[in-house]
Amino acid sequence: MPTRNEVLMRSANLLNDFAFKYVFGEDCKEANDALKSLLTVFLERKVVNVHVTNVGVDPILEAFVEFDDNTKMKLAILIDQNIIKLHRLSEYYLMRLFGSQEEYDLNPCQVIAFYDGKECEFEIDLQFRNDNGILFFPDGMLKISVYSTQNLDKSYDQMNDKEKMVYFLNCRDNGKTKMIENDEVIQTVEKRVETISNDCWTKWIEDFRIQQENELKLEFEEAHKRLEEANKKSTRSK
Repeated sequence: MPTRNEVLMRSANLLNDFAFKYVFGEDCKEANDALKSLLTVFLERKVVNVHVTNVGVDPILEAFVEFDDNTKMKLAILIDQNIIKLHRLSEYYLMRLFGSQEEYDLNPCQVIAFYDGKECEFEIDLQFRNDNGILFFPDGMLKISVYSTQNLDKSYDQMNDKEKMVYFLNCRDNGKTKMIENDEVIQTVEKRVETISNDCWTKWIEDFRIQQENELKLEFEEAHKRLEEANKKSTRSK
């Protein structure tokens, strides 16, 4: 009979911003090891060091990443269900990361975004040119990578490493046992999850519920405001 903690861990969707930030962004060795393993998969480069630069309640995870070839990167990871909002947030955080650097020490910046949609994964390389068409920065300096959490109707053996990780993070249950047993990266993430207490799981689940309620309330208020404005315009035009 599984413990309550095991049930919570199996049923937890880690691809919501509160859960993701807590699991990978907390200031502890287990979280840091899990984040390095995760980024090695999605960046397709060996990450040797990662420092979360915004530990705390901000649901967006920002980090400074170092690779085994001594190169560096500034990174943000965000999760949103609205693809239009996600695009805007991605561009905003990408520019914020780049703008936070000193001119003499510019590193590539990338945003990794997950959203609850069915489009295939895609990447955007932002480029800036002068009037003569010359690039201000090298290719790959500013990048956005977007991954769908629903485009995974494949068997475990058909998935690539990124798809396995998204599938594992998106919905956790007894059916993921094979993934945990056969994938070292996922094992590292699982070890981190196992360090989280019942109280912590309960807290972020409640925080996420409150956040959703607040977002729905805000959307309702904005919709109501737009309706009132439309009614006023209609009344004035008569």
